[in-house]
Amino acid sequence: QVQLVESGGGLVQPGGSLRLSCAASGSIFSMYVISWYRQAAGPKRELVATITTGGSTNYADSVKGRFTISRDNAKNTVYLQMNSPKPEDTAVYYCNARRLVLEDTGTREYEYWGQGTQVTVSS
Repeated sequence: QVQLVESGGGLVQPGGSLRLSCAASGSIFSMYVISWYRQAAGPKRELVATITTGGSTNYADSVKGRFTISRDNAKNTVYLQMNSPKPEDTAVYYCNARRLVLEDTGTREYEYWGQGTQVTVSS
């Protein structure tokens, strides 16, 4: 079981910067793949960035070169550094933890979500 709490959201102007944090507790954090998702006005959650247990990262095309995901396993925390945010980056940002486990019935994915933090990019 993993509990996730996001923080760091707020109002930021285009061209500014913002760093989101995802603090985890309740399980072995280093065993989980961590991702940031975002959800704008609609119901669809968009994958923004992912960091694996080995530290490899992947980004959505829309944020490549502007956002950076990182993790500090000693602090059980994942970060999303948002540089040069744009109005279209406005959304609720969610932290997601995922782990694949081989069980008796087969491979199962365990997934946990934080409550989200609002990011508004506006001048």
